[in-house]
Amino acid sequence: MTTWHKISESRKELFPDGQTLTEVEVGGKRVCVGLSKDRLLACAATCPHAGARMANGYIDPLGNLVCPLHRYRFSMENGRNTSGEGYFLKIHRIEERSDGIFVGIEEKKGLFGS
Repeated sequence: MTTWHKISESRKELFPDGQTLTEVEVGGKRVCVGLSKDRLLACAATCPHAGARMANGYIDPLGNLVCPLHRYRFSMENGRNTSGEGYFLKIHRIEERSDGIFVGIEEKKGLFGS
């Protein structure tokens, strides 16, 4: 089940001064939010390789999120590591609605599916 959390009223509020990456808290989790080619993207806040803060990286011309520590590149579409190391970055759903910007966090099911 997906729980939707409002993170901002607008892109301008989320990305002041022309930024393209930021980090927010969503449902008790840290999430990196990016803006690439006029699309909003959301993923885990830390790199799965060495734990670097992804919001301190950058988005390359192909739309990949680049880790600031070792420059590993991740597709913001599916989380796959595009530079060949085999890591996956958790991707979250994000929606821009008339009343703000929302990130969807998947709730883990219990042992018996509840």
